[in-house]
Amino acid sequence: MNLDARSAALHLGLIAVLVALGFVLPTYHQGNLARILVLATYAVGYNVLFGYTGLLSLGHAMFFAAGMYGCGLAMHLGGISVIPALVVGLISAVVLSAIVALLALRTIGVAFMIVTLMFAQSVYLTVLYLGEWTGGDEGFVIAQASRQIAGYALTEPLTRYFAALILFSVSLLITARMMQMSFGRVLIGVRENEERTRMLGYDVFRHKLGAVIISGTICGAAGAGYAVLFGYVGATFASVQYSIFPLLWVLLGGMGTTIGPLIGVAFMFYLIDYASGLTNAYMLIAGAALVLLTLFARAGIVGEIRNRWVPWLP
Repeated sequence: MNLDARSAALHLGLIAVLVALGFVLPTYHQGNLARILVLATYAVGYNVLFGYTGLLSLGHAMFFAAGMYGCGLAMHLGGISVIPALVVGLISAVVLSAIVALLALRTIGVAFMIVTLMFAQSVYLTVLYLGEWTGGDEGFVIAQASRQIAGYALTEPLTRYFAALILFSVSLLITARMMQMSFGRVLIGVRENEERTRMLGYDVFRHKLGAVIISGTICGAAGAGYAVLFGYVGATFASVQYSIFPLLWVLLGGMGTTIGPLIGVAFMFYLIDYASGLTNAYMLIAGAALVLLTLFARAGIVGEIRNRWVPWLP
């Protein structure tokens, strides 16, 4: 079996396992996993830029928020149904990521990180400034009655779970396929040695521009999905904290791996969930575990598995 066939089998097998879990998990874990799948979609989008292209962004919360507010406001203020609202959220993320890419890619290295952070802070402050419509710090709740597709209520746990799974599966398969194409190979070349990639005749700027837009669009889809599935839109999701989270998830799971983002999100989510049941100082336990992982699994969980035992892992 060649590498592409193994990769396809791994991804389809993972999706099949997640489908089965939807029918056997208790409601509590079903809800947790639905949230994990949406946030893992966010991490998959971040991984396209950081893990595969090697561009460290500190402002990806703005793309998540663009999708979330584009979709949420369309439903909350415009009275638009779910599918058109999701399209509005996606368009918002595409437009914002294109604008940010054209400006931020004029810089490199630390300057790129700072520029993305400043853009994200501008989006966050704009959300607060327009509090009359966005709800400011408190945000707003999307009415349950409007959160349904073709008669299926997205507030129902099983329906919400499978909607989240579809969102994650599409982003996973698109990313996996992209990395098998020449475009994805060039992105990896840019990460490993940008100057050599340029000398080989590839348009590095065009590929980096595409990476930012694709990354931002997937993150925006995650934000729109979160708004629809969980019914809440708030400024917290546009804050610096939500720009750091995907970086942590990707590092924990394994940057440049297709399933690493999901593993990273699930590990961190359940680590905090378990630790909070033991003590109020749960972040101390979570922090210690993260430090240990950073010291002894520098490539992340999936990255270490690939380096040590399963070299074909995508």
